[in-house]
Amino acid sequence: MLDSTDGRVLGALIEKQLTTPDTYPLSLNALVLACNQATNREPVMALGAGDVEASIARLKEQRLARIVHPSHGRSVTKYRQVSEETLELEPAERAVLALLLLRGPQTPGELRSRCERLHEFSTVADVDQTLEVLAGHAEPLVVRLERQPGQSQVRWRQLLAEEEVVAATMTRVVPETAATSPLTERVAELEARVARLEAALADLLG
Repeated sequence: MLDSTDGRVLGALIEKQLTTPDTYPLSLNALVLACNQATNREPVMALGAGDVEASIARLKEQRLARIVHPSHGRSVTKYRQVSEETLELEPAERAVLALLLLRGPQTPGELRSRCERLHEFSTVADVDQTLEVLAGHAEPLVVRLERQPGQSQVRWRQLLAEEEVVAATMTRVVPETAATSPLTERVAELEARVARLEAALADLLG
């Protein structure tokens, strides 16, 4: 499985191939900006040029990306993705996979509305069908998640890369579990007290 950085780089390459074909393949600077942009990304990341270069090397080993070396009239190295070749993806599948890589788990309805610039789906049922195809690959590329309390629709996540932990999601989970437990609160209070005592002891010994 790819790591979350690789997933972001691959997703950004697919997105820019479909939305800005005139400037694709991407230079390193353009790819870094695409990975770190504040819109249509969850979570927003802050990757450096070295992070992206290392990721490209890993994607190249997996036959998911290629390096376009400078040629006559061109002065910079550029990068392109080839996931549709290696993973045998149709255009609809490639678009959905890119969105899941860039924005994490989503419902079919969210995927349809967010996918307009990448691929046009006539109905949510078309998205469902595409997700089922991706899930039916010899090595499944997506999985349907169990519906959580308070969720009205099923979400899907990609299986190609690790998911980056979103702090906001963690914040929502804590009040429903550990934070509502008196025992957990008592343990946290005792741990804080021990930490203060250890700090005071360290001052005395110092």
